[in-house]
Amino acid sequence: MFSRLRQAFKQAIGAAMIVSAVAGATGAHAAEQKAIKIGWTAWSDAEAVTNIAKQLLEQRLGYKVELVMTDIGLQYQGVAKKQLDVMLMAWLPNTHKAYWDKLNGELVDLGILYDNAKLGWAVPDYIPASELSSIDDLKKPEVAKKLKSQVQGIDPGAGLMRASEQTLKDYDLAGYDLRTGSDAAMIVALDRAMKHKDWIVVTTWNPHWMFSKYKVRYLEDPKKSLGGAEAIHAIGRKGFDQDFPKAAAFIKNFKIPLSDLEGIMAKAKESSYEKEAAAYIASHPELVASWLKDAQ
Repeated sequence: MFSRLRQAFKQAIGAAMIVSAVAGATGAHAAEQKAIKIGWTAWSDAEAVTNIAKQLLEQRLGYKVELVMTDIGLQYQGVAKKQLDVMLMAWLPNTHKAYWDKLNGELVDLGILYDNAKLGWAVPDYIPASELSSIDDLKKPEVAKKLKSQVQGIDPGAGLMRASEQTLKDYDLAGYDLRTGSDAAMIVALDRAMKHKDWIVVTTWNPHWMFSKYKVRYLEDPKKSLGGAEAIHAIGRKGFDQDFPKAAAFIKNFKIPLSDLEGIMAKAKESSYEKEAAAYIASHPELVASWLKDAQ
């Protein structure tokens, strides 16, 4: 009798273990079937990188991808609160330091996508360097007058704008107005000014396609208020690599040369980021294979 009870008990335990294993597998499969939510901002480099990632995640790894366009600060919060799965535009260690320092306990650094990026203020080349070559020169009354004491910026939540606000303080440019807008608005203002040979200062960064279209130069930044070379990281929410292991493996290997990225951005202005992302993937099979080697 006791042997029969013991045997029944063993069978019940075995059945429970099988059910548990199946439930675990089903749960993992269910997580894999959910759409990966990627936060992004309408910046040229973000569009290029995000489109490459989306196409590979969907076409090569079988995921569904939902792109969520929002302010960079809200992306950090969204990933930290698990409302977003990943973001591909974390400028570290300086530009997004405030966001990272506040939320890094709830974030996972998935690695560097590209490096040697730079922030700065730029002017058209036709502005004489003898009159304006450094941010310090903006204090000259004649320079301020020609610029109407304005610096054309981008979206207010961008790390570049935070750095630019600090730059105004560091260089004692209290009379200047740092105008907010967007990447597109900054380009419109630059294009309009250059057509009329007007003076203008814009906040910008590398990589950006504007450097291949317009003859502009960075102003010197002797106080280093806008920082030095930086790296752009992919940031995931906690648990992302467990819920989407193939996606995480791909993103950790996803590294693109800065020159290649700038080439995609320049071409995309004449076609689209979707088309140029697809063309880059098709023309770089060995590089793509290295990104996906741990995700199969």
